[in-house]
Amino acid sequence: AEIHRLNKGQQDVLLPFLERGWIRFIGATTENPSFEVNNAILSRCLVFRFDALSVSEIEEVIKRSIPNGVEAEEGAIAQLAAMANGDARKALNLLEQLILSDQSKKIALEDLTALSESQSLYYDKHSEEHHDTISAFIKSVRGSDPDAAIYYLARMLEGGEDPLFIARRLVILASEDIGNASPMGLVLATSGFQAVHAIGMPEARIVLAQVTTYLACAEKSNRSYTAINDAIAEVKKSGNLKIPMAIRNAPTKAMKEWGYGKEYHYAHDAASGYVPMQFLPDVIKDRDFYVPTERGVEKSLHEYLGKTKRKK
Repeated sequence: AEIHRLNKGQQDVLLPFLERGWIRFIGATTENPSFEVNNAILSRCLVFRFDALSVSEIEEVIKRSIPNGVEAEEGAIAQLAAMANGDARKALNLLEQLILSDQSKKIALEDLTALSESQSLYYDKHSEEHHDTISAFIKSVRGSDPDAAIYYLARMLEGGEDPLFIARRLVILASEDIGNASPMGLVLATSGFQAVHAIGMPEARIVLAQVTTYLACAEKSNRSYTAINDAIAEVKKSGNLKIPMAIRNAPTKAMKEWGYGKEYHYAHDAASGYVPMQFLPDVIKDRDFYVPTERGVEKSLHEYLGKTKRKK
Protein backbone atom coordinates (compact mmCIF):
# COMPACT_ATOMS: atom_id res chain seq x y z
CA ALA A 1 0.00 0.00 0.00
CA GLU A 2 1.10 3.57 -0.61
CA ILE A 3 0.82 4.48 3.06
CA HIS A 4 1.00 8.26 2.51
CA ARG A 5 -2.36 8.05 0.73
CA LEU A 6 -3.93 7.40 4.14
CA ASN A 7 -4.29 10.34 6.52
CA LYS A 8 -3.12 10.03 10.13
CA GLY A 9 -6.60 9.04 11.35
CA GLN A 10 -6.94 6.31 8.74
CA GLN A 11 -3.48 5.00 9.60
CA ASP A 12 -4.58 4.57 13.22
CA VAL A 13 -7.03 1.87 12.08
CA LEU A 14 -4.05 -0.36 11.30
CA LEU A 15 -2.59 -0.22 14.82
CA PRO A 16 -4.66 -2.93 16.59
CA PHE A 17 -4.01 -5.35 13.72
CA LEU A 18 -0.29 -4.62 13.84
CA GLU A 19 -0.29 -5.04 17.63
CA ARG A 20 -1.92 -8.48 17.44
CA GLY A 21 0.13 -9.61 14.46
CA TRP A 22 -3.01 -10.30 12.43
CA ILE A 23 -1.66 -8.69 9.30
CA ARG A 24 1.64 -8.62 7.45
CA PHE A 25 2.00 -4.97 6.58
CA ILE A 26 4.17 -3.81 3.65
CA GLY A 27 3.85 -0.11 2.88
CA ALA A 28 5.59 2.13 0.39
CA THR A 29 5.79 5.90 0.24
CA THR A 30 7.50 8.45 -1.95
CA GLU A 31 7.45 10.89 0.98
CA ASN A 32 9.61 11.10 4.09
CA PRO A 33 7.93 8.60 6.46
CA SER A 34 8.81 10.72 9.50
CA PHE A 35 6.48 13.38 8.05
CA GLU A 36 3.73 11.25 6.56
CA VAL A 37 3.48 8.12 8.74
CA ASN A 38 2.29 7.93 12.34
CA ASN A 39 5.07 7.44 14.89
CA ALA A 40 3.10 4.54 16.37
CA ILE A 41 3.20 2.70 13.06
CA LEU A 42 6.86 3.58 12.42
CA SER A 43 7.85 2.16 15.82
CA ARG A 44 6.28 -1.18 14.90
CA CYS A 45 7.86 -1.47 11.45
CA LEU A 46 11.26 -1.79 9.85
CA VAL A 47 11.88 1.20 7.59
CA PHE A 48 14.02 0.71 4.48
CA ARG A 49 15.23 3.80 2.66
CA PHE A 50 15.67 3.69 -1.13
CA ASP A 51 17.96 6.41 -2.45
CA ALA A 52 17.90 7.79 -5.98
CA LEU A 53 20.09 5.89 -8.41
CA SER A 54 23.39 7.43 -9.45
CA VAL A 55 23.91 8.71 -12.99
CA SER A 56 26.21 5.78 -13.77
CA GLU A 57 23.57 3.30 -12.58
CA ILE A 58 20.91 4.99 -14.71
CA GLU A 59 23.29 4.80 -17.69
CA GLU A 60 23.53 1.03 -17.24
CA VAL A 61 19.74 0.75 -17.20
CA ILE A 62 19.50 2.78 -20.42
CA LYS A 63 22.23 0.80 -22.20
CA ARG A 64 20.49 -2.49 -21.39
CA SER A 65 17.17 -1.10 -22.63
CA ILE A 66 18.16 0.40 -25.97
CA PRO A 67 16.59 -1.77 -28.74
CA ASN A 68 18.75 -3.41 -31.36
CA GLY A 69 19.40 -1.13 -34.28
CA VAL A 70 19.17 2.10 -32.27
CA GLU A 71 22.42 4.04 -31.86
CA ALA A 72 23.22 6.75 -29.32
CA GLU A 73 25.29 9.80 -30.15
CA GLU A 74 28.35 10.25 -27.90
CA GLY A 75 27.34 11.85 -24.61
CA ALA A 76 23.63 11.29 -25.24
CA ILE A 77 23.24 8.43 -22.77
CA ALA A 78 24.98 10.43 -20.02
CA GLN A 79 22.71 13.43 -20.63
CA LEU A 80 19.62 11.25 -20.71
CA ALA A 81 20.67 9.67 -17.41
CA ALA A 82 21.17 13.10 -15.84
CA MET A 83 17.68 14.16 -16.94
CA ALA A 84 16.16 11.20 -15.07
CA ASN A 85 17.08 12.64 -11.65
CA GLY A 86 17.90 9.21 -10.23
CA ASP A 87 14.61 7.62 -11.36
CA ALA A 88 15.08 4.58 -13.60
CA ARG A 89 11.41 4.56 -14.57
CA LYS A 90 11.65 8.16 -15.76
CA ALA A 91 14.79 7.29 -17.74
CA LEU A 92 12.99 4.47 -19.53
CA ASN A 93 9.97 6.69 -20.27
CA LEU A 94 12.26 9.35 -21.76
CA LEU A 95 14.08 6.74 -23.81
CA GLU A 96 10.80 5.39 -25.15
CA GLN A 97 9.60 8.90 -25.99
CA LEU A 98 12.79 9.60 -27.94
CA ILE A 99 12.65 6.36 -29.91
CA LEU A 100 8.97 6.69 -30.79
CA SER A 101 9.29 10.31 -31.88
CA ASP A 102 12.42 9.84 -34.02
CA GLN A 103 12.34 7.59 -37.05
CA SER A 104 16.11 7.89 -37.65
CA LYS A 105 16.88 5.23 -35.04
CA LYS A 106 19.45 7.48 -33.42
CA ILE A 107 19.46 9.16 -30.01
CA ALA A 108 20.88 12.62 -30.75
CA LEU A 109 21.94 15.35 -28.34
CA GLU A 110 19.77 17.80 -30.28
CA ASP A 111 16.68 15.70 -29.56
CA LEU A 112 17.60 15.54 -25.87
CA THR A 113 17.88 19.33 -25.67
CA ALA A 114 14.37 19.72 -27.05
CA LEU A 115 13.09 17.03 -24.70
CA SER A 116 14.70 18.57 -21.60
CA GLU A 117 12.86 21.85 -22.20
CA SER A 118 9.55 20.03 -21.85
CA GLN A 119 10.46 18.33 -18.57
CA SER A 120 9.44 19.85 -15.25
CA LEU A 121 11.87 19.79 -12.33
CA TYR A 122 10.75 17.59 -9.42
CA TYR A 123 9.94 19.85 -6.51
CA ASP A 124 7.02 19.11 -4.22
CA LYS A 125 6.26 22.23 -2.16
CA HIS A 126 4.82 20.09 0.63
CA SER A 127 7.47 17.39 0.90
CA GLU A 128 11.01 16.76 2.10
CA GLU A 129 12.37 18.20 -1.17
CA HIS A 130 10.89 21.57 -0.27
CA HIS A 131 12.42 21.62 3.21
CA ASP A 132 15.81 20.35 2.01
CA THR A 133 16.08 22.95 -0.75
CA ILE A 134 15.10 25.99 1.33
CA SER A 135 17.46 24.74 4.05
CA ALA A 136 20.32 24.50 1.54
CA PHE A 137 19.45 27.96 0.22
CA ILE A 138 19.43 29.64 3.64
CA LYS A 139 22.62 27.89 4.76
CA SER A 140 24.38 28.90 1.54
CA VAL A 141 23.51 32.57 2.11
CA ARG A 142 24.52 32.30 5.77
CA GLY A 143 27.76 30.64 4.69
CA SER A 144 28.56 33.53 2.30
CA ASP A 145 28.43 31.42 -0.87
CA PRO A 146 26.48 33.44 -3.47
CA ASP A 147 27.01 30.81 -6.18
CA ALA A 148 25.40 28.02 -4.18
CA ALA A 149 22.66 30.38 -2.99
CA ILE A 150 21.77 31.40 -6.56
CA TYR A 151 21.77 27.74 -7.64
CA TYR A 152 19.25 26.74 -4.96
CA LEU A 153 17.20 29.84 -5.70
CA ALA A 154 17.03 28.73 -9.34
CA ARG A 155 15.95 25.22 -8.30
CA MET A 156 13.14 26.58 -6.17
CA LEU A 157 11.91 28.98 -8.84
CA GLU A 158 12.08 26.34 -11.59
CA GLY A 159 10.22 23.95 -9.29
CA GLY A 160 7.36 26.42 -8.88
CA GLU A 161 8.08 27.66 -5.37
CA ASP A 162 6.13 30.73 -4.24
CA PRO A 163 8.53 33.70 -4.71
CA LEU A 164 6.95 35.48 -1.75
CA PHE A 165 7.87 32.54 0.48
CA ILE A 166 11.50 32.91 -0.59
CA ALA A 167 11.36 36.70 -0.09
CA ARG A 168 9.96 36.26 3.44
CA ARG A 169 12.75 33.87 4.36
CA LEU A 170 15.32 36.38 3.11
CA VAL A 171 13.82 39.10 5.33
CA ILE A 172 14.13 36.78 8.34
CA LEU A 173 17.69 35.85 7.40
CA ALA A 174 18.65 39.52 7.03
CA SER A 175 17.99 40.04 10.75
CA GLU A 176 18.87 36.60 12.06
CA ASP A 177 22.19 36.05 10.29
CA ILE A 178 23.37 39.49 9.15
CA GLY A 179 21.86 41.92 11.60
CA ASN A 180 23.81 45.02 12.53
CA ALA A 181 26.98 43.84 10.82
CA SER A 182 25.33 45.08 7.62
CA PRO A 183 22.04 46.87 8.49
CA MET A 184 21.31 47.58 4.82
CA GLY A 185 20.63 43.86 4.46
CA LEU A 186 17.26 44.16 6.20
CA VAL A 187 16.42 47.30 4.21
CA LEU A 188 17.19 45.57 0.91
CA ALA A 189 15.42 42.35 1.90
CA THR A 190 12.28 44.23 2.94
CA SER A 191 12.32 46.30 -0.25
CA GLY A 192 12.85 43.09 -2.18
CA PHE A 193 9.80 41.50 -0.57
CA GLN A 194 7.67 44.51 -1.54
CA ALA A 195 9.04 44.47 -5.09
CA VAL A 196 8.37 40.73 -5.51
CA HIS A 197 4.81 41.26 -4.24
CA ALA A 198 4.29 44.16 -6.67
CA ILE A 199 5.72 42.72 -9.89
CA GLY A 200 5.42 38.94 -9.58
CA MET A 201 7.15 36.37 -11.77
CA PRO A 202 9.07 36.12 -14.00
CA GLU A 203 10.70 39.49 -13.26
CA ALA A 204 10.64 38.82 -9.51
CA ARG A 205 13.47 36.35 -10.05
CA ILE A 206 15.80 39.30 -10.74
CA VAL A 207 14.86 40.98 -7.47
CA LEU A 208 15.34 37.75 -5.54
CA ALA A 209 18.71 37.24 -7.20
CA GLN A 210 19.83 40.73 -6.20
CA VAL A 211 18.77 40.32 -2.57
CA THR A 212 20.23 36.81 -2.39
CA THR A 213 23.65 37.79 -3.72
CA TYR A 214 23.84 40.91 -1.54
CA LEU A 215 22.97 39.01 1.64
CA ALA A 216 25.38 36.19 0.77
CA CYS A 217 28.22 38.70 0.34
CA ALA A 218 27.34 40.82 3.41
CA GLU A 219 29.16 40.70 6.76
CA LYS A 220 27.43 38.28 9.12
CA SER A 221 26.27 38.61 12.74
CA ASN A 222 23.63 36.72 14.69
CA ARG A 223 24.07 38.79 17.87
CA SER A 224 20.63 40.44 17.65
CA TYR A 225 19.09 36.97 17.27
CA THR A 226 20.98 35.54 20.25
CA ALA A 227 20.31 38.69 22.30
CA ILE A 228 16.51 38.40 22.09
CA ASN A 229 16.66 34.64 22.75
CA ASP A 230 18.81 35.19 25.86
CA ALA A 231 16.57 38.03 27.05
CA ILE A 232 13.41 35.92 26.64
CA ALA A 233 15.07 33.07 28.54
CA GLU A 234 15.92 35.50 31.36
CA VAL A 235 12.35 36.82 31.49
CA LYS A 236 10.99 33.27 31.73
CA LYS A 237 13.51 32.46 34.44
CA SER A 238 13.29 35.58 36.64
CA GLY A 239 9.78 36.86 35.92
CA ASN A 240 8.71 40.47 36.40
CA LEU A 241 11.71 41.97 38.14
CA LYS A 242 11.28 45.45 39.56
CA ILE A 243 12.09 48.19 37.08
CA PRO A 244 14.47 50.79 38.56
CA MET A 245 12.53 53.79 39.93
CA ALA A 246 14.60 56.29 37.94
CA ILE A 247 13.31 55.06 34.59
CA ARG A 248 9.68 54.46 35.55
CA ASN A 249 6.96 56.63 34.05
CA ALA A 250 5.75 59.45 36.34
CA PRO A 251 2.62 61.02 34.77
CA THR A 252 1.06 62.18 38.09
CA LYS A 253 2.20 64.33 40.99
CA ALA A 254 1.66 61.47 43.44
CA MET A 255 3.86 59.12 41.47
CA LYS A 256 6.61 61.73 41.41
CA GLU A 257 6.33 62.04 45.19
CA TRP A 258 6.67 58.29 45.49
CA GLY A 259 10.00 58.46 43.62
CA TYR A 260 8.92 57.48 40.11
CA GLY A 261 11.38 59.01 37.64
CA LYS A 262 13.57 60.43 40.42
CA GLU A 263 17.22 60.96 39.45
CA TYR A 264 16.56 60.18 35.81
CA HIS A 265 19.11 61.96 33.62
CA TYR A 266 18.10 62.96 30.09
CA ALA A 267 20.92 61.65 27.86
CA HIS A 268 20.73 64.53 25.37
CA ASP A 269 21.55 67.06 28.09
CA ALA A 270 25.09 65.68 28.20
CA ALA A 271 27.62 66.92 25.64
CA SER A 272 28.48 63.30 24.75
CA GLY A 273 24.84 62.26 24.46
CA TYR A 274 25.38 59.65 27.17
CA VAL A 275 24.87 59.64 30.95
CA PRO A 276 25.86 56.56 33.00
CA MET A 277 22.75 55.03 34.59
CA GLN A 278 21.37 51.68 35.64
CA PHE A 279 18.54 50.59 33.36
CA LEU A 280 18.28 46.87 34.12
CA PRO A 281 16.62 45.58 37.32
CA ASP A 282 18.99 45.16 40.30
CA VAL A 283 19.07 41.35 40.12
CA ILE A 284 20.43 41.33 36.56
CA LYS A 285 22.05 44.76 36.39
CA ASP A 286 25.35 43.33 35.08
CA ARG A 287 23.88 41.05 32.41
CA ASP A 288 25.06 41.49 28.80
CA PHE A 289 22.44 40.36 26.30
CA TYR A 290 23.67 42.13 23.17
CA VAL A 291 27.39 41.75 22.50
CA PRO A 292 28.23 43.11 19.01
CA THR A 293 30.83 41.44 16.86
CA GLU A 294 33.81 43.31 15.47
CA ARG A 295 32.63 42.82 11.88
CA GLY A 296 31.14 45.34 9.49
CA VAL A 297 29.03 48.18 10.88
CA GLU A 298 28.67 46.26 14.13
CA LYS A 299 32.32 46.95 14.88
CA SER A 300 31.48 50.62 15.56
CA LEU A 301 28.64 49.53 17.87
CA HIS A 302 31.09 47.28 19.70
CA GLU A 303 33.47 50.19 20.18
CA TYR A 304 30.70 52.55 21.34
CA LEU A 305 29.38 50.07 23.92
CA GLY A 306 32.94 49.53 25.11
CA LYS A 307 33.18 53.25 25.88
CA THR A 308 29.81 53.54 27.62
CA LYS A 309 30.34 50.46 29.77
CA ARG A 310 33.73 51.73 30.90
CA LYS A 311 32.01 54.93 32.03
CA LYS A 312 29.51 52.89 34.05
